[in-house]
Amino acid sequence: MAPTHGSFARQVSRRGLLVAGAATVSAALVASPAAASPKTLPTLIPLPNGFRPEGIAIGTGPYAYLGSLGDGSIYRADLRTGAGEIISAGPGTPSVGLKLDGQGRLFVSARGQGARVVDTRTGAVLASYTLTTATPTFANDVFLTKRAAIFTDSFQPALYVLPLGRGGALPGADDVVRIALSGDWSQVAGEVVNANGITATPDGKALLVVQSGVGGLHRVDPRTGVTKLVALGDAAPLTNGDGLLLIGRTLYVVQNRQNAIDVFTLAPDGSSGVFRRRITDPDFDVPTTAAAYRNRLYLPNARFTTTPTPETTYAVVAVDR
Repeated sequence: MAPTHGSFARQVSRRGLLVAGAATVSAALVASPAAASPKTLPTLIPLPNGFRPEGIAIGTGPYAYLGSLGDGSIYRADLRTGAGEIISAGPGTPSVGLKLDGQGRLFVSARGQGARVVDTRTGAVLASYTLTTATPTFANDVFLTKRAAIFTDSFQPALYVLPLGRGGALPGADDVVRIALSGDWSQVAGEVVNANGITATPDGKALLVVQSGVGGLHRVDPRTGVTKLVALGDAAPLTNGDGLLLIGRTLYVVQNRQNAIDVFTLAPDGSSGVFRRRITDPDFDVPTTAAAYRNRLYLPNARFTTTPTPETTYAVVAVDR
């Protein structure tokens, strides 16, 4: 049985699984605006027909990795040319949120199938994990620190942690840690999207999780799972809030069916934020999340309002951040 958040608190002290430093890791992958991408870089990157993208990850190189909601395949796109290819054939189950580490490993949320880790060099699945035996379950997004991969569950009030060992060693199948969400968290019952996007606070001491159905942003203590709503002033609720991206103290919140990104400046501890602006683009068609490369944000169009067929077209949209 997976450890509960009580045993997790002890593991935090022993193994150092707190998220401190995670925010600076994320920011380090993004060049400053002064190092802006040439205007010749494509702003619309086509994906294979019928691909059904949801998650996107970008490392230090000019490549984006996208997962398919259809069969779970992983696609790599060259941000310089727009060309790409399938690098890992899917297992027939979804790939949802994903993050890339410094070893070329892609940590993939796999909806009801838990999580898996894919080698982007060979396409091999390095490990697969059952995150919970509770039903229903929907592993939706993932956030990486130097010592852990942390997954949200849209149908259960919990986070799941894969503790990483020395040198980033992957844990065993029975090492998954469950953190129950409490405090200000009020789970909407049934198959309603609750916890979705996840990132760290600017100071790296806590987590931020958006609750899509009610539009709330929560600051989560990773030791206890106790949450507190982030004070966002007069900002509109983050309805359909999906992927979160933190760069420094700037938080980008993708709101999928709103075809928009709301931008906030956060307090260092993430307890409050100030709304700065909304980013929209005529090419948005239900974007689900964002990854950054240099001065741009890249968002996959999931097109949830379009009935998917093998011929349905999909693309990644790039906008200035």
